Amino acid sequence: MTDIKVPTLGESVTEATVGKWFKKPGDAVAVDEPLVELETDKVTLEVPAPAAGVLGDIAAKDGDTVGVGAILGTIKDGAAGAKAAPAAAPAKPAAAPAPAAPAATPAPASGATNTAQAPSVRKLAAESGVDPSNVAGTGLKNQVTKGDMLAAIEKAASAPTPVAAPVQMRAPSAPDDASREERVRMTKLRQTIARRLKDAQNTAAMLTTFNEVDMTTVMAMRNQYKELFEKKHGVKLGFMGFFVKACIAALKDIPAVNAEIDGTDLVYKNYYHIGIAVGTDKGLVVPVVRDADMLSLAGVEKKINDFGKRARDGQLKIDEMQGGTFTITNGGIYGSLMSTPILNAPQSGILGMHKIQERPMAIGGKIEVRPMMYLALSYDHRIVDGREAVTFLVRVKENLEDPARLVLDL
Repeated sequence: MTDIKVPTLGESVTEATVGKWFKKPGDAVAVDEPLVELETDKVTLEVPAPAAGVLGDIAAKDGDTVGVGAILGTIKDGAAGAKAAPAAAPAKPAAAPAPAAPAATPAPASGATNTAQAPSVRKLAAESGVDPSNVAGTGLKNQVTKGDMLAAIEKAASAPTPVAAPVQMRAPSAPDDASREERVRMTKLRQTIARRLKDAQNTAAMLTTFNEVDMTTVMAMRNQYKELFEKKHGVKLGFMGFFVKACIAALKDIPAVNAEIDGTDLVYKNYYHIGIAVGTDKGLVVPVVRDADMLSLAGVEKKINDFGKRARDGQLKIDEMQGGTFTITNGGIYGSLMSTPILNAPQSGILGMHKIQERPMAIGGKIEVRPMMYLALSYDHRIVDGREAVTFLVRVKENLEDPARLVLDL
């Protein structure tokens, strides 16, 4: 018998919610076949079968919260072979191994109880909220016993309780209104988005500065080379690649925007991992283009295109959304003309792109219609001074209005 366990979920991720099981108890499963979907506060991932056999008991049902290493269920070894034997051989030879299967079943089952959670342990875990997977077991084969759980609960009760943020509750609706409302439990991802954004507001001294950029040159360059670019590189030439390159050049000039606070230290990062915010049906995710300064424009566009597709399909890996040093978000694709983006903690800066809109501009003493975009830089004023923030945004503007500066490293 093989246990199906919650895999390591990544840095800072300690628990997940069981989304749905793809198999039912008694169903045959193959090695690496997806068995159950887990939803973490970052991504949704599938847990593959660690062995071939038949799905046994399911320990964690849909909607349950489980910790890393917790047992989700079991796979009965050899049962799949017993089922498959009649199809491959006559019924008479198949009769020989049949008695062996029941005889072999009790032994693994008794062994499995040594590693699986006992009913008394599960009951205490449900009542107390203490995760048995985090408790050192003293039983046979390191099994967590009832005594281990009671000791862990007593220790947790004696520890100082952190002050939790108040949970927002609403007043009851009028009966006529309540009958027309739909109540849906927040997903793990949406709960984490809400918590992280509020934490960013509570922690950082957040401020936003604005500017606008004339997109004439970038648009002309894109129109001139988009067909040749796509033919050679196999990806469309968008605007995001230009913005990534423009921001990296500005980050090199103003390193405070690429830094973060660690206690009483400032950590200046001499690498450029750029997060690109992507909207999905389940919420906003921010995959990271690592070492974006080392990539060509085509390399950046390929990465962003790949991230966008996999984000919408829920196929992003956890490590692909960690370690960002600066974030870019584009509300313009939804029609936003101007906004104040919230910091992606612990980063100290985030650039907001917006809708390109033709506006009359004074150019050389004459009024001309130009495609303009408002830019917004939200920054942590604890690290970044106003002068640095404004200078950073001006650098981005200059790099986009004259892309030759990026080529010439000016």
